[in-house]
Amino acid sequence: MREINASQITEVVETLCIKANEHLPGDVKNAIECCRSREDWDIAKGVLDQIVENYEIADEQNVPICQDTGMACVFLEIGQDVHITGGDLSEAINEGVRRGYDKGYLRKSVVKDPVRRGNTGDNTPAMIYTEIVPGDKINVTVGPKGFGSENMSMIRMFKPSAGLQGIKDFILEVVETAGPNPCPPMVVGVGIGGTFDKAALLAKKALMRPIDTANPDPYYADLEVEMLDKVNELGIGPQGFGGKTTAIGLNIETMPTHIAGMPCAVNINCHVTRHASEVI
Repeated sequence: MREINASQITEVVETLCIKANEHLPGDVKNAIECCRSREDWDIAKGVLDQIVENYEIADEQNVPICQDTGMACVFLEIGQDVHITGGDLSEAINEGVRRGYDKGYLRKSVVKDPVRRGNTGDNTPAMIYTEIVPGDKINVTVGPKGFGSENMSMIRMFKPSAGLQGIKDFILEVVETAGPNPCPPMVVGVGIGGTFDKAALLAKKALMRPIDTANPDPYYADLEVEMLDKVNELGIGPQGFGGKTTAIGLNIETMPTHIAGMPCAVNINCHVTRHASEVI
């Protein structure tokens, strides 16, 4: 049994909150630059050039890529041979978010109550997702989620009779309805299976997966390619001005489900698909 002090988790979360908000992952940068090279619409090329310039400035000056520094979504894969000592796990994570958003001068965007509002003042609480896995390490991923894109996400509880075509049509419906609102080019996370809540979690986890990787199942890997092509054929384009680049990536995650259902969730993210990880 390996012991990990809660203070270590706080320190890692603090660092990752700042890193994720200031430095776009390499897979996302590469996808944007690749799409820029294929664009032939002047306005679309100009917008993508500004996006590249923006994240280059963020890298050089260590400042946030976007003014919406998001709600901190924290994913932990906790080894079953780990014993966390010295404090409460949730409080350790929230203290890391608190410190990271303060130290990094990141905008605090969380309200105390969904209806009555009132800012918490420190961007807590984080949205915490834990998974117990083999081993004696903890893999921490912080994905700040902006709500211009989060607001355009949807879930639908399909009956099995809807089939694959129903899922394809739903993905395109969500993206087309989103239009320019999530600051395209977007990344599309799709979760299929499980229950109402699990499908949504799968879709969010899909956004944490590098967009230059494919689903390990060839059936879904092919579907990712097909649907990314179809999304880009919608012609929404960068910032909604038209062009070939409506999305730079589309990831699908699946899990078993009930014989009577086929839940499908689509979680939209803007081109600023932020995530940073560290293993403790």
